[in-house]
Amino acid sequence: MERAATEVPLIMRSHLLGADEPPAVLASRRDGRSAFVIAVDHASRRIPKRLVTLGLGESDLERHIAWDIGALAVAQGVSAALDAPLVAQNYSRLVIDCNRRPGEPTSIPTISESTPIPENLNLPAEQVSARRREIFEPYHQHLSALLEERAAAHRHTILIVQHSMTDVFKGVRREMHAAVLYNHDRRFAGCLLEALRSEAGLIVGDNEPYSGKQEIGYTLPHHGERRGIPHVEVEIRQDLIQLPSGQAEWSRRMTAALLAAEQAFLREFP
Repeated sequence: MERAATEVPLIMRSHLLGADEPPAVLASRRDGRSAFVIAVDHASRRIPKRLVTLGLGESDLERHIAWDIGALAVAQGVSAALDAPLVAQNYSRLVIDCNRRPGEPTSIPTISESTPIPENLNLPAEQVSARRREIFEPYHQHLSALLEERAAAHRHTILIVQHSMTDVFKGVRREMHAAVLYNHDRRFAGCLLEALRSEAGLIVGDNEPYSGKQEIGYTLPHHGERRGIPHVEVEIRQDLIQLPSGQAEWSRRMTAALLAAEQAFLREFP
């Protein structure tokens, strides 16, 4: 007798996160009153227990290669001050980079800066799929659902993607304190750049040291450009936000700059 379709055994899939491990997404203030929605692609250095340390030492997992140091704390401070929704990734970029398109060489890096990632070499397809399914997709699905929900409610939304950058990259010292990144749509980025640069002594890069026009990122074009909503990626030098005092200072600075930029944007693009 032919087996009914409902009785066909399921194909076994590789699982990554244990039942006792934290979820892939940190989220707060979903119903926040602010126009801003803040996303943090590289919020955590956490590695799933099953992957141990990816073959790296503890000192490497404390570095920028594993996460954006200070970015989550700054974003949380801004979120609280503005009552803005916050969506953050809860596992290391070394497991899967949520700001890279799946399948790209840097999506699951085998080397970061000059550091090899031993356990990312020659991964079986089912392990790649597990990382995407359990970490990458929940983060972007949560962010997408939030933005769609706001659009359906006709709520004005400005997407802020918060990152941090190293103060020294491959031996070269970065003098800028922060940077704003964008690709085709400079409208809000220009307003934020002006607001940040109004503070004396603050050096803020315009699409440098990284450029949104290189189209290497995923979150900004996928969630911001594709929807046609105002958006910008913000980079803050990590040595400035490594400690709680710096995180509090930059949370206050970013809160004030975002509010000023929002007012300027609404005046210029009503």
